[in-house]
Amino acid sequence: MPLFPRFQFPRSWRHDFTERSDVRQIPEELFDRIEFALELASLASDVSLRFYRTEDYRVERKSDRSPVTAADKEAEKAVREAVERRFPSDAILGEEFGSATGSSDYEWIIDPIDGTKSFISGVPLYSTLVGMTFRGQPSIGVIAIPALGELCIAWMGGGAWYGASKGFDRDDVELRACSVSKVDSLADGLFLTSQVDNFERRQAESAYRALEKEAYVTRSWGDGYGYLLVATGRAELMVDPIVNPWDIAAVAPVILEAGGKFSSWSGAMDIRAGHCFASNGRVHEAALQVLKPYASRNIVD
Repeated sequence: MPLFPRFQFPRSWRHDFTERSDVRQIPEELFDRIEFALELASLASDVSLRFYRTEDYRVERKSDRSPVTAADKEAEKAVREAVERRFPSDAILGEEFGSATGSSDYEWIIDPIDGTKSFISGVPLYSTLVGMTFRGQPSIGVIAIPALGELCIAWMGGGAWYGASKGFDRDDVELRACSVSKVDSLADGLFLTSQVDNFERRQAESAYRALEKEAYVTRSWGDGYGYLLVATGRAELMVDPIVNPWDIAAVAPVILEAGGKFSSWSGAMDIRAGHCFASNGRVHEAALQVLKPYASRNIVD
């Protein structure tokens, strides 16, 4: 059974960060949660890999006809139990089991298998998303790609850190700083989305066609993997017409701290807007002009 690699920061990362003159001192409780977010991503990834490309999962249909598997439920249950043990006062929001209130300023927003359709199909581009907000604002984000052994973590003010393993083992993989690309025009860039027909459901087919026409290349294996590609400089634009908070709470800090831009289609920083896009920053305004007219469109089923 393959296990997700264990990722770690450079040994002196806490000291190096708190010595920077451009940031305030980070409270110990936040540092603890940054390291814990890595643990949660590894935990959920290990669970999903137990089921990946096996016949040990059962596919069910939720009320909106979207699929859910035993792997989704077991991974989220494991994450929720870990949070409840370590930080019992923190709130939790997950796709499969809803919300649990807390008494602290922190909320964990998780999607242990983002891209369930890819997972079911045996496509290795599904992701594990672990996000945490502080007083309602995105603070920590982890995007892990279990089947590829890749991970990116960020926290607001702390930069984005990426690692990739060369094989599936438990050896520590050291994280390194990562950043978005320097491509100035979408005409020279890669445009990604998760599911093309969601533009139709948002009544924004023309927005998709305009971006596709402008882009050098367009691909649709998006989900969390698409955002990771933007954060690591391998894509310039990732657009989702329909999202939930658990799809993007982890994504926002990663994109922003990698030097990119993240917003709703209206241009606001709102993980509950129901739509979003991320870019390397240089193509953001042009994409916003295309998407903004469709920000208030209703979803058609």
